[in-house]
Amino acid sequence: MILNSTTSAPTVTDATGGTKANAATDPAAAQDRFLKLLVAQLNNQDPMNPLDNAQMTSQIAQINTVTGIQQLNQTMQSMSEQFNSLQVMQGTTLIGRNVLTEGASIAVADKVGKGGFELPSAATNVKIEVTTAGGQVVDTIDLGAKGAGRHTFEWDASKYTGATDALQFRVSAVNGSAKLSSTPLALSKVTAAGAEDGQLQLTLSNGKTISYSQIKALV
Repeated sequence: MILNSTTSAPTVTDATGGTKANAATDPAAAQDRFLKLLVAQLNNQDPMNPLDNAQMTSQIAQINTVTGIQQLNQTMQSMSEQFNSLQVMQGTTLIGRNVLTEGASIAVADKVGKGGFELPSAATNVKIEVTTAGGQVVDTIDLGAKGAGRHTFEWDASKYTGATDALQFRVSAVNGSAKLSSTPLALSKVTAAGAEDGQLQLTLSNGKTISYSQIKALV
């Protein structure tokens, strides 16, 4: 006779309508079921053919292994939940901070537009073109020579009379006569923090939701 200590058990509902932990995944309940089955087996064994000691030892080892795995799973789940809570708490410290993420939108506040970009290598000249959502150039900023790495820029928007919430920019960088690739960076303010699928999620003032790993820099 082989004992099966992992037989599924129904979920128990308490008097208030709440659901208690499933007995099939509760290590203590699993051990209790095993011991009851073991006692029943010993009480009803054939005196002429008693339970083999090696078989009993094997069954005890199996229940210990199953119980250990269940306890490990519960511990890991608890650690994951605590880690998520810690991430959210850390994320709340970013609320109100400005961050740079990949994107070509230009943030305008108090008639000053701001953005950034990354260069893979040094450039002899960098030019920023501020455009409408349709691609029409409204102004050009000559930044001159820039080294490799991350840079920010500002644009005087006081003379621009159109809507600024949809303005974008593009970067033109050259090293001598050779064109360089660049990565535009949008400036946004963090407005909320949360967690999804174990990952810290940040909501930005531009309406986008990003993961923490997408932040290029705090400004």
